[in-house]
Amino acid sequence: MKIAKPGVIGGLLGAGLGAAGGAIADGGDGAGKGALLGGLAGAAALTRLMASLLFGTSPLDPTTYALVSLGLVSIAALASYVPARGAAHVDPAIVLRGE
Repeated sequence: MKIAKPGVIGGLLGAGLGAAGGAIADGGDGAGKGALLGGLAGAAALTRLMASLLFGTSPLDPTTYALVSLGLVSIAALASYVPARGAAHVDPAIVLRGE
């Protein structure tokens, strides 16, 4: 079972918990932001179809877009942070010995 790309674990040998967790979480944050931008563009493009489904708000309501975006970015950050925190507490020497 391959856990990480070659060199990733070796590059983290001797790194502190903050550096290791940050290196692992960075990958998830980029994917979350890309998905958010794609989703916002798609939602704005489909406003005519959404208009009949919305009650009490306009299809391009900036407050709704901002709150939904904030919620999705928060969930993506948490989904990146939790596994990174767990991985940061694993001794790299043990992982390398397992490979």
